[in-house]
Amino acid sequence: MDNLLALATDPAAWAALVTLVTMEVVLGIDNLVFISIVTNKLPPTHRYKAQRIGIALALVLRLALLGTVAWITRLTEPALSLFGHAFSWRDLVLLSGGLFLVWKATTEIHHNVTGDVHELADETVSAAHTMLTPRAAIAQILMLDLVFSIDSIVTAVGMTSHVAIMYIAVIVAVAAMLVAAAPLSRFIEQNPTIVMLALSFLLVIGMTLIAEGFGSHVPKGYIYAAMAFSAFVEGMNMLARRARLHRRQRRAG
Repeated sequence: MDNLLALATDPAAWAALVTLVTMEVVLGIDNLVFISIVTNKLPPTHRYKAQRIGIALALVLRLALLGTVAWITRLTEPALSLFGHAFSWRDLVLLSGGLFLVWKATTEIHHNVTGDVHELADETVSAAHTMLTPRAAIAQILMLDLVFSIDSIVTAVGMTSHVAIMYIAVIVAVAAMLVAAAPLSRFIEQNPTIVMLALSFLLVIGMTLIAEGFGSHVPKGYIYAAMAFSAFVEGMNMLARRARLHRRQRRAG
């Protein structure tokens, strides 16, 4: 209790908390985009339940990993060596997660590009291919939750030594994900062009995880700046399309 009171009156602890919450929220965007893409392929009756389960699993995983901080720090130690390069368990987790994201994003991009042809050929078969079962969706979310959780906790351990600050930051970040999940999912569903942009983000994130797994650090600021700029350009395109539609409607009326 004394330690908590000391932290509450320490300006450095508050600065660390704000920084860590911001970092956790930003890192959570990757996870949230993936959850939205996957759950949008579920029937509407199961969609939001799967989102809540996926985000709850993210919270449980991160809190559980925070309870084993000493073990988490050992994940960065070399575990095996291949082709003259030493890999830690964290590297292997990031590699597997990155490869899964690249595969998932590439598969979804392929489906979006060829989807119209399949639907014209056979709408029933297309619908069967686009729909996931809730269990399959949650399994995919759980796998990526584990990857993002380990990356998030390792980063948090490097920023502060106070476990209480880490717990608060994780809870705040996951609460923000829970609030943003449904609106983001609806926005992606209502704007088909955003789906391709989101899948491109997942592809970039997957390649970044692979690079990190091989020991090549990619500054996250560059990645998120590029993503923000792409989202801004797409937002301008959406406004332009909406303005053209309104002009056509006025002329028709």
